[in-house]
Amino acid sequence: MSAQASPPPPKAPGYMLWLPLGLFIVFAGLLLVGLLRPADRTVTSALVGKAMPQFALPPALPDRPGLRSSALADGKPHLVNIFASWCIPCRVEAPQLGALAKAGVSIEGISVRDTRADLQAFLAQNGNPFQRIGADDDGQVQLALGSSGVPETYVVDGEGVIVYQHIGEIRPEHVDMLLGKLKEAQQ
Repeated sequence: MSAQASPPPPKAPGYMLWLPLGLFIVFAGLLLVGLLRPADRTVTSALVGKAMPQFALPPALPDRPGLRSSALADGKPHLVNIFASWCIPCRVEAPQLGALAKAGVSIEGISVRDTRADLQAFLAQNGNPFQRIGADDDGQVQLALGSSGVPETYVVDGEGVIVYQHIGEIRPEHVDMLLGKLKEAQQ
């Protein structure tokens, strides 16, 4: 048998040598665009424009009534604030809730997974702007509202329809905006 030389392997086309570098440049460009372009951090609630989910929460404290969704359809706008005594940002927003209450805003509270003693201590230290406070001990109303955490605040019009959802604590710069949303909800 004679040994025959095997044919040389086929040469790759010239562009194949540059393909990995080209792919890297495209990937790096996409990464750079993603890092430099500001992200839209607006969270839109699926419940804005819809009626408040039906619920009836017992009183969280003996000196305030509980909260029913039907009480929010009384012809005037309300702020519904989801909060907890164990929530640090809830302490941060307490002065702003107090300012809103002094401005005549009807604020309803939903206390999430709290004890009566802790809630009383929280309100004694931070003020109580709430007309009613419902005890959401198992967090079911919070979940029904699509709340991702505490605090969250909803502007509800006089028909019981959610017109705005504020995620996170209310800061001083949010007070005028919320007053405007409440004014819009009156019309």
